[in-house]
Amino acid sequence: MCGIAGELRHDGHLADEEAVRRMLPCLQSRGPDGEGLWARGPVALGHRRLKIIDLSEAGHQPMIDDELGLSLVFNGCIYNYQQLREELRGHGYTFFSTSDTEVIIKAYHRWGADCVKRFLGMFAFAIVEHGTGTVMLARDRLGIKPLYLAESPGRLRFASTLPALLAAGDVDKSIDRVALQHYMTFHSVVPAPRTIINGVRKLPPATVRIIRTDGTSTEHVYWEASHSRRPEIADAEWPELIHEKLKLAVERRMVADVPVGVLLSGGIDSSYIVALLAEQGQRGLTTFSIGFEAGGGEQGDEFAYSDIVAKQFDTTHHQIRIGKDRFLPAVDRTVAAMSEPMVSHDCIAFNLLSEDVSKSVKVVQSGQGADEILAGYSWYPPLADVPYSVAADAYAKEFFDRPHSRLAQQLNPDWLVETDVCREFVAASFGRPGAETAVDAALRLDSQVMLVDDPVKRVDNMTMAWGLEARVPFLDHELVELAAACPPALKLAHGGKGVLKEAARGVVPDEVIDRTKGYFPVPGIRHLEGPMLDKVRDALSAQAARDRGLFRPEYVDFLLADPNTPRTTLGANQLWQLALLEMWLQDKGI
Repeated sequence: MCGIAGELRHDGHLADEEAVRRMLPCLQSRGPDGEGLWARGPVALGHRRLKIIDLSEAGHQPMIDDELGLSLVFNGCIYNYQQLREELRGHGYTFFSTSDTEVIIKAYHRWGADCVKRFLGMFAFAIVEHGTGTVMLARDRLGIKPLYLAESPGRLRFASTLPALLAAGDVDKSIDRVALQHYMTFHSVVPAPRTIINGVRKLPPATVRIIRTDGTSTEHVYWEASHSRRPEIADAEWPELIHEKLKLAVERRMVADVPVGVLLSGGIDSSYIVALLAEQGQRGLTTFSIGFEAGGGEQGDEFAYSDIVAKQFDTTHHQIRIGKDRFLPAVDRTVAAMSEPMVSHDCIAFNLLSEDVSKSVKVVQSGQGADEILAGYSWYPPLADVPYSVAADAYAKEFFDRPHSRLAQQLNPDWLVETDVCREFVAASFGRPGAETAVDAALRLDSQVMLVDDPVKRVDNMTMAWGLEARVPFLDHELVELAAACPPALKLAHGGKGVLKEAARGVVPDEVIDRTKGYFPVPGIRHLEGPMLDKVRDALSAQAARDRGLFRPEYVDFLLADPNTPRTTLGANQLWQLALLEMWLQDKGI
């Protein structure tokens, strides 16, 4: 796990090494164990390293293979790298390291762009052909690892984070009005390739981009899970199939040359991971849970459930209790760590959790993704009997933070896009073939877009802010393919994730399986008061916010007069949504 950066020129100039060097300090937390920079003609590559596999200098990046004429910068982990290395040795390749980085180089030389189809893991990388000058950019199937792009005439820059590209300079920092509509409507998610600013885009998940020396390029999507039925599988077989595939996914994610822990929330997803690791013979497993002071009538922790799991599987368990003295200072730090504005209060929880966890381990497994692939959220059941012809509207009613007509009363006219771009985006997704029911279409959209640019990005940004690598077994692409084919009724059963609950029965304690679904409780954000409310008010009344004028003053005044009552469709605090965006824009100097 690392931070990558680079510049490609196709205007006859040499790559700007200093621009790449300016990006590297922004990536230091992602890779605190080393730094490297390589330049040749129109290409420069930069890297910050987090040592997880092959801790020696042989795993240093940028990795240069002069014999094959290839250079690579890579962020992520290829879980099947040992098997691929043996296969490549059978084809006559020799290796100078024991790293998964070198396996990517040899795999690209052997199989070209199709090498990505052989990788089991999470990755974003750039590989350069010395002879032709061709560069390939690639991102993993579920978008677990990020890759941001800044293009201008004659030049392309890339980096693991958006702020790194800003540090390089010469970026159009104007706000993308379409992205703003998505942020305000699509639960603060801005679908790829857009970001909130016009000058930075992101490579979509499961995408390969080939860039030639004249600046022309091609992109193709190399993977998509099919949400269609597999009639050869009987309903009764699905729990066991899910169990076996998750078991394999968890086992794969233990590959490391350092210890691996687990983020244990107390929900079924992370508890199942702990149970499977124990079943596989892992002893002395280190687990971590976080809790906050109660507020606004809401409990601030789920320790009762995580304690049950830790006790049953005899883990070395750490309860991390966050008081008000640590919470407020963490808000600014969390905003600074965001590559894009993310309204979820879970971000602060993950940032604080990662700070403490990073003192004990460098790698953790986490339960993100189960809800998006196995129908664990509240907006899926209302779609169960909806005709496909009206499914997009039904999804928008359940998921959108506000209808477009209401947005027109909240954004200043200069920032409003006349068309309902979010509704059009959802309709286009639901209109594609490959999803049989409204629930299938919603799960496909959420796993390809919302999952990538909310929970997954949140975990990546906040763990990497502390040099901590997070691995997500529920997003093993083989498990995602299996879950996509599972009949929606089995996933919706038992209040959601029914097939997973049946799979976990007898493995995970019943108290955890049968509990009401919980969310990361962060009362300090859900209920704004005291110094936190002052921080929100300051952000929205700052001169930068007034000059920008995103929101109608009467809407801001309405929210400040009653900070905790107005909620979005899914119950998020509307005032926090506005304030978070302004806090992020101000932090990034936009």
